[in-house]
Amino acid sequence: MEKFTLVREIPIEDGYDVVVIGGGPAGTVAAISAARLGAKVLLAEAMGCLGGMGTSGQVAAFDPMADGEKQLVRGVMGEILERMYNRGFLPQHVTPDCWQKRYHFWTPFHPEGLKLLLDEMTREAGVEVRFFTKAIDADVEDGRVKGVVLQNVEGYSYVRAKAFLDCTGDAVLSQLCGVEYREAGRDTENIMPPTLTALFSNIDWEHFDQLDHDDRYQFIEKAYEEGIISQCDRHLPGMWRIGRQLGYLNGGHVFGMNSVKCKSLSEGMMRGRQLVQEYAKMYQKYVRGCEQMELVNTSSLMGVRESRRIVGEYELTYDDYAARRSFPDQIGVFNKFVDIHVYDCDKSTWDQFVNRKDHARLGIGEHFGLPYGILVPKSWKNLWVAGRCVSSDVMVQASIRVMPAAGMMGQAAATAAVQAIRDGKDAANINTRKLIETLRANGAFLPQEELSDTMTKA
Repeated sequence: MEKFTLVREIPIEDGYDVVVIGGGPAGTVAAISAARLGAKVLLAEAMGCLGGMGTSGQVAAFDPMADGEKQLVRGVMGEILERMYNRGFLPQHVTPDCWQKRYHFWTPFHPEGLKLLLDEMTREAGVEVRFFTKAIDADVEDGRVKGVVLQNVEGYSYVRAKAFLDCTGDAVLSQLCGVEYREAGRDTENIMPPTLTALFSNIDWEHFDQLDHDDRYQFIEKAYEEGIISQCDRHLPGMWRIGRQLGYLNGGHVFGMNSVKCKSLSEGMMRGRQLVQEYAKMYQKYVRGCEQMELVNTSSLMGVRESRRIVGEYELTYDDYAARRSFPDQIGVFNKFVDIHVYDCDKSTWDQFVNRKDHARLGIGEHFGLPYGILVPKSWKNLWVAGRCVSSDVMVQASIRVMPAAGMMGQAAATAAVQAIRDGKDAANINTRKLIETLRANGAFLPQEELSDTMTKA
């Protein structure tokens, strides 16, 4: 390929302790946490609001935060739920018991409420937020990030900081820095398909019939045979209530889409919008309570499930998950099942999918730990990662790629970064006992009895 060399003189900005790239659940919670600890924080977000998949992506329900007995996801992420409830941003049928205790319960919310609340919380904490801003390059030396090049409507700027957090989901900053990572479609045979979600109004929830799985498969097959939908995708998560007449649809996989290839992502967005229109017609025809429903909008952010995963100081595996393993340096605990989605929509693939033996669900009162090392790119000194691109295998990533877990990881990464700055330590060498104690003091639920001064390594 022919190359063009770009040379620019751009302004240098200095004085930040922590720069966070990506304002989804991981990045927003990270920025708030670091600022509350006294750090000067810059948060760069590519879209025009915070919240990521919960707002721009319109995935309007938080995955399970409890284990059927107690709330596992607490800290800043738990505070967000409490404040949304108090502000009336959750549907009337949702009570605190839903996220504080119930087993495998998704807590629905209104995306506009989450947008407003995250604006307020970042302002309260003193975070500097820059919307429509992306990291396009990184200045690194000997495993240390010296600065990042940001781009927005004002042009380019070079920003120095003491610590950097990659909360982009696609490991964008890590890739720019040269961090070792695994990429779906490059290092694996398949890519877990994403979904473009949509909001619908005028749903009669009193008569809504959320069909059981067997019935769903039947009407999907019938709609495909009648030409209403263009693919016979039997894996349909469903339609969920988020208001008096409002719901969000999580349905329609965009098979074969690669979110780190621009052409594929662009074609995927177009395909996603087509699928939403098809699913609207299917629901109107086959699902009671949806006869008069209307499409409000499709999300502006694709619901990506798998892309890049860094190689970290520790890689969390399905064996850790299945063993309900606890770590002395765990920065969070979680209970969600392994949420692998079907990789194709042919009948044989579906039959294999539903008969898999490794779709493990942890029982009531059970959990597995997230060790600190999954947040630290291997051999990097002042760079942390939080969200779906942390160091894990595909199976366990399908459990922890969701918003509540991302929020926990964001708080932990930010806390570690501030501690590293103040103690003059590299990311892999901080005192993890001190980290856990600080997280506990700021509301995290970390039940391990044994602590250690060093991180767990593979």
